[in-house]
Amino acid sequence: MNIILMGIQGSGKGTQAKLLAKQLNLAHISTGDLFRSLTGELKEKVDALINKGNLVPDNLTLDILKKRFSEPDCKNGFILDGYPRNITQAKTLDNITNIDEIIEISLDDKESIKRLSGRRSCKSCNKEYNVNIPFLAPKNPLLCDICKKPLFQRDDDKTEESIKKRLDIYHKETKPILNHYKSIKINGNQSIDAVLQDILKALN
Repeated sequence: MNIILMGIQGSGKGTQAKLLAKQLNLAHISTGDLFRSLTGELKEKVDALINKGNLVPDNLTLDILKKRFSEPDCKNGFILDGYPRNITQAKTLDNITNIDEIIEISLDDKESIKRLSGRRSCKSCNKEYNVNIPFLAPKNPLLCDICKKPLFQRDDDKTEESIKKRLDIYHKETKPILNHYKSIKINGNQSIDAVLQDILKALN
């Protein structure tokens, strides 16, 4: 089974992709992680583009994905997280693989802004928190519960204006992909486990 997981920023898409991959014994493929894991000449090429603030060209991304799809852990299928980001990418993706299910984790903009502005992470142990969500909040809003190191907030999460720009791009460029495929809509304004259970029910 090959799945694309979509959702507005803050919908918990990345978290659900990891949980689903484990539950269904599928490979979790995040293009961001994929680019970071490259080695040799290809890594130098991709890093040079990213470091200059450029996007990795679609044809290069497709070549990298095609190679990834051929690896042994993809024999049962995969969950794509963060790709495709627009209709052009969706159509070119169709040329190299079949997609069985598209799952959209639905969330309104107001909740997305609340979640994104509250995100914090620990660079030391990679633990993630959210100061705006009680059950995800650290005991001290400035420090990691585990290693007591200072928590980090992404620059593009710091202002409502920067968050709204990203949401606008999602609505204009990414959301139309849902009309390209037949998709399953899941309510993202629930607990992590409730969202996971709803996705599993829909797939079954």
